[in-house]
Amino acid sequence: MTEVVAALDCGSNSTRLLIANHDRALQRDMRITRLSEGVDASSSLLPRAMERTFQVLREFRSFMDAASVQRGLLVATSAVRDARNGEEFLEGATNIVGVEASILEGDEEARLSYLGATLDLDPDDRPTMILDIGGGSTEMAVRFEGALLSFSMQLGCVRVTERALGTGVVTPDRDLAARQMISYEIDRAFAAVPAFQEVVGDVLLVGLAGSVATLAQLDIGLETYDRSKVHHHVMSRDVVEAWRRRLAGESPEDRLREKGMVSGREDVLTSGLYVLAAVMDRFETMELLSSENDILDGITYSLLA
Repeated sequence: MTEVVAALDCGSNSTRLLIANHDRALQRDMRITRLSEGVDASSSLLPRAMERTFQVLREFRSFMDAASVQRGLLVATSAVRDARNGEEFLEGATNIVGVEASILEGDEEARLSYLGATLDLDPDDRPTMILDIGGGSTEMAVRFEGALLSFSMQLGCVRVTERALGTGVVTPDRDLAARQMISYEIDRAFAAVPAFQEVVGDVLLVGLAGSVATLAQLDIGLETYDRSKVHHHVMSRDVVEAWRRRLAGESPEDRLREKGMVSGREDVLTSGLYVLAAVMDRFETMELLSSENDILDGITYSLLA
């Protein structure tokens, strides 16, 4: 009998599930749960945010039962990592899903994301860098001279929104605050990993997670999500900038009317695009490859290896 495993990711903005066997992915699900709501201000996960996530995990456990999942791993990332009551959340999540659970440090998050995103890439002469823009953190990882180099920035679409950009039409003051916040973290990344400078201007940039996937849907004009169209969709730096400017000038209600916008991302996507644009500029890359394979694929691959 072919073994069936599950990977669950409790991220800052969304909670996701992948059920897979050795041959293929059997089921993928995503729910916007905003686990990181208020973490920046209080340093704690709010009870209502935890309960939203627990409700989704109960639903995911029923999917795992239906698929006869034998093993699995639940990972929690930035929001839980930064919260004083992160272990309390992890205990509750573990009791619900009944599989091993772990709070990932940024380097391990980057490693698993890199593994998942590069599994099905075509060969390329350039170094491959993954950019995983989450809700609370953004991971960058590149394989250079035989080593995987990574850094986890304290940037994410929710964190930048709450600290700097706000949810509405972007004002000049908020624009400046967001740019300064993002620039500071990218400077920190380059100082911590000097080899990042070695791939400037010569890197295949692969973007992961909701901000990039939603941008791809907007660029294509997808009314209904189609993984086959979003996965490995190529976008230029000009496309990123055009959508960043457009969404910055709209209210969340207007953004939600855009064909391709995902409900639950309309208030934070603009911040994700600010991060994306700044990283592309720093690495002097004019193209982005969207990947729907990510940390979940890295986890299931590791479980089945």
